[in-house]
Amino acid sequence: MTTIAVLGNGRVGGSLAAALTRAGHEVTGADSTPGAAADAARTARIIINATPGAGSLDRLVALREELRGKILVDVSNATVDGPDGLPAHLIYPGSSLAEQLQEALPETRVVKTLNTMLFPVMTAPATLTQAPTAFLSGEDPQAKQTVRELLGDLGWRAEWISDLGGIRTARATEAAILFVPHVIRSGGFAPFAIALAR
Repeated sequence: MTTIAVLGNGRVGGSLAAALTRAGHEVTGADSTPGAAADAARTARIIINATPGAGSLDRLVALREELRGKILVDVSNATVDGPDGLPAHLIYPGSSLAEQLQEALPETRVVKTLNTMLFPVMTAPATLTQAPTAFLSGEDPQAKQTVRELLGDLGWRAEWISDLGGIRTARATEAAILFVPHVIRSGGFAPFAIALAR
């Protein structure tokens, strides 16, 4: 059992909190208000950022002390939405939200994952007709191993998890969000994930 704080109580945060609770972890959910987020992060070993990516950097930098020495799992994508509410472009082109977080929070171990799929797949990867891929990006091998184990608790098989390397690789997975509007417009809002075929 691990103590986990899930910041963000929308569809992504709510799904992750429920699934991790079912897996036996002690999970505290919090909305993105400063007081609630600080209280939840203070007592957790692992913090999951499921807040809207456009404001995540400011929200999390405000929690610098609460996040010190902890693992921050970033599942958000920082985008500006178009008129239809779907991602139109990246806020950090040539970089990534995960890189910005790691630079701003050097004493926090940031791991990027689960940001290349629609949210239902995060907690139920086996429901797809083909094997999906969960990518990992981060500087700390031990933190990535801990996150790999959490993914296992969410139903991700070991062979479905791909460690891309350091935090800089998150700019590639975050850019994959630009596929999403086109996939949704062409095929509807059905669960899907980007996957490696080997």
